[in-house]
Amino acid sequence: MKTIIESVPNFSEGQRGDVISAIVNRVKEVPDVRVLDISSDPDHNRSVLTMVGNQGSLKEAILVLFEKAVELIDLTKHRGEHPRMGAVDVVPFVPVKGVTTDDCVSLSKEIGKEVAERLNIPVYFYEESASREERRNLANIRKGQFEGFFEKIKLPQWQPDCGPAEVHPTAGVVAIGAREFLVAYNVNLGTDNLEVATKIAKAVRHISGGLRYVKALGMTLEERKLVQVSMNLVNYKKTPIYRVFELIKAEARRYGVPIVGSEIVGLVPNNALLAVAEYYLQIENFSPLQVIENRLAEED
Repeated sequence: MKTIIESVPNFSEGQRGDVISAIVNRVKEVPDVRVLDISSDPDHNRSVLTMVGNQGSLKEAILVLFEKAVELIDLTKHRGEHPRMGAVDVVPFVPVKGVTTDDCVSLSKEIGKEVAERLNIPVYFYEESASREERRNLANIRKGQFEGFFEKIKLPQWQPDCGPAEVHPTAGVVAIGAREFLVAYNVNLGTDNLEVATKIAKAVRHISGGLRYVKALGMTLEERKLVQVSMNLVNYKKTPIYRVFELIKAEARRYGVPIVGSEIVGLVPNNALLAVAEYYLQIENFSPLQVIENRLAEED
C-alpha cells in the first residue's frame, strides 16, 4: 500500500515574497514530495506550507526547508502578530494513508535529531511525540517566544529534547511532533479594537473555559484595519467549525461588533466543511457519500 504522510511546517516569514518562494521552491525540488498549498499572511508574518510524501521524501524535504529558512530568516529582525519561537516554528506530521500515528512519532523524532545535529537548533517534541505531558501543548512550549527563550531554556524543565541547551541566535528553537488533522480557522471582526478580539478569544478557547478543542488569540490585521480571532481547532470532529463560529457570533453581538468574514489557513478535511453545510442547511439524514466526488473516490 502506498504510504502518505502530511506535513505542515510553519515558518516565520509572511511578507518577503522572494524569501517565501526560495524556501518553497527548494522543497519542490525534492522527489516524491507534493506541495499542496502555501498560505502566507503579512500581518502574522508567517507562512504555512502543506505537503505530502512518504517517510523518506518528507525527511529530505523538511531538512532542506530548515537549511534554507535558517539561511534567510533572522528572528532578531522579525516582527509579526503571530507568536513564534523559531525561523521554522513548528513541524507537525499527520498520518493520511498506510501509516499510523506511531509511524509519524518515529519520523518526527528522527528528523528532530537530525535538525539538532546539522543546524544546532534546540528541538522540542510536542503533541503525540511529547517526552512529557507539559510539552504536549504547543502553546506551553512557545510561551515567552523567541526573545524569552534565551532565559527559559536555562530552566531545568525546559532543557530541549534534542540539540544544544542554547537558543540558536537567529533561528531560535523548534517544536516537532505528530498529531491528527488540525483546522486553522480565523474569524475577522468589523472593528479595530484589539480588546474585543482578545475578550472573544478568551471566551472561545478551552484554556480559559471555552470550547474543548479550541486554541484562540486576538490579533490585529493592520492592513485591513480589523481585528481577528485566530484559532486552531485541534479536533474538528468533536468541536466542529460551525459551533465555533456560532459562539464567536454570539460573543461579538455582546460588543455590537459584526463578523465581516472568516478564513481557513491551509487545507481542511472534506468532512469538516460538510458538517458546516449539514448544520446550516439542516439537511436530514445526510451522508458524505451523497457528494459525488466522495462516491467516485470510494469506487476508485
